[in-house]
Amino acid sequence: MASSGKKKTTMAKLNRENRVRERRAEKQAKKDARKRAAVEQPDVAVDPLLSDD
Repeated sequence: MASSGKKKTTMAKLNRENRVRERRAEKQAKKDARKRAAVEQPDVAVDPLLSDD
């Protein structure tokens, strides 16, 4: 049952929470994009110091 009392969370706190949520979503999107890029184009880097030329 909802109370008719005073709202306890300030707009500043709600805005901070929304910003954090958005940042986490953006971070996850970047992470997913990196994973997709790695799967689509596997980067085979050859270390020149290890090659036996």
